[in-house]
Amino acid sequence: MMRFKGIDALMTNANWFDTQTILDGIRRWVEIETPTEAPEQVNKLVSLVADQHRDLPVTLERVAGVDGCGDHLLARSTWGQEQPGILVLSHLDTVHPQGFIERLPFKVEGDSAFGPGIYDMKGGAYIAHHAFAALCADGKRSPLGITHMFTSDEEIGSPTSRALIEKEGRKAKYVLVTEPARDGGKIVTGRKGVGRFEVFIKGVPAHAGSRPEDGRSAIRELANIIHALEGMNDLKRGVTVNVGVVRGGTRPNVTPEEAYAEIDLRVPSFTDADEFVGKILGLTSKTDGVTVTVTGELNRPPYEKGNAGASLYEHARTLATEIGFELIDTYTGGGSDGNFTAPHTATLDGLGVDGKGAHTHYEQLYVSSLEPRARLLYRLYQTLR
Repeated sequence: MMRFKGIDALMTNANWFDTQTILDGIRRWVEIETPTEAPEQVNKLVSLVADQHRDLPVTLERVAGVDGCGDHLLARSTWGQEQPGILVLSHLDTVHPQGFIERLPFKVEGDSAFGPGIYDMKGGAYIAHHAFAALCADGKRSPLGITHMFTSDEEIGSPTSRALIEKEGRKAKYVLVTEPARDGGKIVTGRKGVGRFEVFIKGVPAHAGSRPEDGRSAIRELANIIHALEGMNDLKRGVTVNVGVVRGGTRPNVTPEEAYAEIDLRVPSFTDADEFVGKILGLTSKTDGVTVTVTGELNRPPYEKGNAGASLYEHARTLATEIGFELIDTYTGGGSDGNFTAPHTATLDGLGVDGKGAHTHYEQLYVSSLEPRARLLYRLYQTLR
């Protein structure tokens, strides 16, 4: 059997998919806190992940972080890189602020293991790495080359990794995304597209008591804009428009000169994206003397379940049945890096751990999901052609 020094300790265990072994590995990743806005912390984990690949048959590419984000890491198998292969997408950043681990320390209670980012998505990122190490320990190469990309900025929309994800995604035949499973272990085969917009409104200030007729209220115009945006919601079509941030004015006795809003758009299809992005960017003022400026775009395209994605899901479902669990697919309104690859490459998302409480003070994975989900990734590596 081919051996690699870095995994000898694990190989003393007769079962590569021993739950405690996997959980111990996840704990090391969780206990390095990685808020997106703390690149030095993210890079500590990037360095650990790189070290854990050193004795595996991979080449490592570390892409220096920019714009206040941490580094990205690509681990490419030494085989199969001359043809389209498997791209695994994982992010190492979390939404939890530095020090949150004091409020949510790593602990295991029954079937739940807790910790910041353990469910979204350090658990999933780790089991994909562990499955690859198991593949290498077997001494058998997978039919396709494997590239595992670890990014540092997914939780803020992947501004510095998107181009890299799209580049690698277009080169791949399959994309496996280790975002957490949904609703009791469901896998994700579709996601809404996500748009983000800013509204800037400029009015005319005046003394609100003595000269109200001289003023043009930016806040009143913002109310008109909010009314128009709320009217765009169409739950039957799956379209949601949310005004999540508003600001405006300076003092209660001054007609407000400026107002501002931030908007989140979710759309299920490219057709809907074209329609509603146009509507939002086309918003205009209803008040003379007041200007409305809208900026923004669709920052994650819709992830629609096409034929290639459906075929990939059916293959994974068959493997899961062989392993001993039922794999059900679902559609979700949340975005992921899979949105960037699904329009042009067969993509399967939600391959990470099962659990609950993403982004909360009770975030947790289900320990019982570790072995079967790791085995599924291992079998996908072994069988995708």
